[in-house]
Amino acid sequence: MWIADKWKDYEVLDCSGGEKLERWGKYILLRPDPQVIWDTPKEIPEWKKLNAHYHRSSKGGGEWEFISLPEQWSISYNILNFNLKPFSFKHTGLFPEQAVNWEWMSTLIKETLKKEPGRSLKILNLFAYTGGATVACASSGPVSVTHVDASKGMVGWAKENAALSGLAEAPIRYIVDDCKKFVEREIRRGNHYDGIIMDPPSYGRGPKGEIWKLEENLYPFVELCTGVLSENPLFVLINSYTTGLQPAVLSYMLNTLIVKHFGGSVEASEIGLPVKANGLVLPCGASGRWFCS
Repeated sequence: MWIADKWKDYEVLDCSGGEKLERWGKYILLRPDPQVIWDTPKEIPEWKKLNAHYHRSSKGGGEWEFISLPEQWSISYNILNFNLKPFSFKHTGLFPEQAVNWEWMSTLIKETLKKEPGRSLKILNLFAYTGGATVACASSGPVSVTHVDASKGMVGWAKENAALSGLAEAPIRYIVDDCKKFVEREIRRGNHYDGIIMDPPSYGRGPKGEIWKLEENLYPFVELCTGVLSENPLFVLINSYTTGLQPAVLSYMLNTLIVKHFGGSVEASEIGLPVKANGLVLPCGASGRWFCS
């Protein structure tokens, strides 16, 4: 498992009874987590020091109970800074476990630029959410990033995070669009990228009602994306939060579609966050990585 264990402003304090207890900066949040099927004693004092609690409804969805939490606050990861806001369906605007992938991409970019001084890399971030991967790549050197998400609000949030991280003037192109349609247009335009990141939802709708179902659409979408990779690409990263989509599935897809055309190597694993109370690791989905070797 790849573990995001370098955070200072975030930690999973404990998890029990279908919920995880987290510290986001100086605030303590309690949120549902479907992986937490155990019911262990809630012994650490932070269980009684909540700033906010998201209650899941038996009818689906849920709502926040705010005790003492601001509408917005920020946390840092190394040189990166992120605005956080509690919003619908328990989210805060950041998936901290993705830091392990930010580190991986940043290292690849820096090593490549060191070996090939003067090379300018182009990265495509699809289903890009609030831009964690965007700012991680943009902060790693002379890199241009195209950030694509179907939600105008998420793209605006990503711009905030870039500015907060000192990247307001960085070569980041923000696109509000359906990711599949955007990639199709880029293929027609003849545009290419040295790295692709995709963090697709299990289910979603595009700005014009386009339906996305991960199990049905991911393989043909990855196949489509091979058409925008450069002649000498650096990496492809696929993230999945769908329980039934195991790391081996991501590995199989990348080997079938990317290695077939470009060679290179594939690795895939669960990603996770350490739990302070007991030293165990909370699983948080899976990632598949292709890289030029």
